[in-house]
Amino acid sequence: MDTIDFTLTATVPASYDDTVSRVRELLGEAGFGVLTEIDIRVTLKAKLDEDVPAQVILGACRPQLAHRALRVDPRIATLLPCNVVVADAGEGRTRVEVLDPGFMATLAPDPELAEVAADARARLAGMMEVLTDQTGATR
Repeated sequence: MDTIDFTLTATVPASYDDTVSRVRELLGEAGFGVLTEIDIRVTLKAKLDEDVPAQVILGACRPQLAHRALRVDPRIATLLPCNVVVADAGEGRTRVEVLDPGFMATLAPDPELAEVAADARARLAGMMEVLTDQTGATR
């Protein structure tokens, strides 16, 4: 079975903490705010007593785009906010993955939703581009 590529991904040669800070900064520059934060390491330790590498899910939102998408199809709320995952990849490297907003448009095909998804994708892809250009990352 073929897998569907639904993320924008990069691995950067920077520490986890530095990358989380940089991603937050770049999201802001791209017009996104962080609405939610889930610390996977802390949560799994507390709930399951499992030790896992540092990993955080940042729920990023650009309200103007979210509002437009919800007007087109209220079910889009199940895909909001845009999840941005920052995970310690070991050896001083950090993986950053963003749910590709273009994936949203494949689930509810509508021209206006496609515009919203394209705008969000361009902003998030631009954020990833800046992140990788400044760090010498790999995709």
